[in-house]
Amino acid sequence: MPANADSHDAMIRFRGAGVTYPNGVVGLEDVSLDIRRGEFVVIVGSSGAGKSTFLRTINGLTPLSAGSIEVAGQPVPRKQGRELRQLRARIGMVFQDFRLVRRVSVLNNVLIGRVARVAGWRSVLNLWPRADVELAFGALERVGIVDKAYTRAGQLSGGQQQRVGIARALAQEPEVILADEPVASLDPVTCHQVMEDLLRINRELGITTLVNLHFLDLARRYGQRIIGLQQGRLVFDGAGSDVTDADFQRIYGRRPEEDDFLQEARA
Repeated sequence: MPANADSHDAMIRFRGAGVTYPNGVVGLEDVSLDIRRGEFVVIVGSSGAGKSTFLRTINGLTPLSAGSIEVAGQPVPRKQGRELRQLRARIGMVFQDFRLVRRVSVLNNVLIGRVARVAGWRSVLNLWPRADVELAFGALERVGIVDKAYTRAGQLSGGQQQRVGIARALAQEPEVILADEPVASLDPVTCHQVMEDLLRINRELGITTLVNLHFLDLARRYGQRIIGLQQGRLVFDGAGSDVTDADFQRIYGRRPEEDDFLQEARA
């Protein structure tokens, strides 16, 4: 898919986007592309290629040093403030290390996704509106763990914790979901379960979804579109069904190795 196809339907728009960290390391360099509404995009590249930087610029966790990014027509602010908080409320984030409050229930972890949309005193006192609780239960049902709603998050397996993370992102009612290496610490069967959850949510709800992945076979299998980064630069942008081993070699700057592939397993 061309990088700027159907630009009028772009959910996310990069224009000359660049990030240079205070120590001089370049995290992203002159990236320009459009991501359409409802796309499921996988980002690949070697360690240090800029994958996490790419994702974190979209919700302003990493500010740009150059260029611009728009989400649904709104520029991503470079400074903290109300506009950036409002933007982040529309973007769900799924982390490699889950970022759950382990000592509280699964349900309360999911309700954290509603914090930006309810009065602050309600979240502090754990007095959530009924509609928000019902929404949280619906999110847990969508990822298949509603039966764990009252279990402490710390008692769950890694795969279950990641599903809670996805449910929390869903509870935000987001327009975009960003998943930063969401399967890196999971076994092969659970990797597929989590990826299938994300893909099903994308297809059923039309939420634009971007996923950073290390495993190339997962990228090829689940990526509607694959973006390849190398040293912060865009070096590949195409359909997942068309990507070849030669393309991966160009993205990684070397031949793919055994550790770049997940052992095939199905849930």
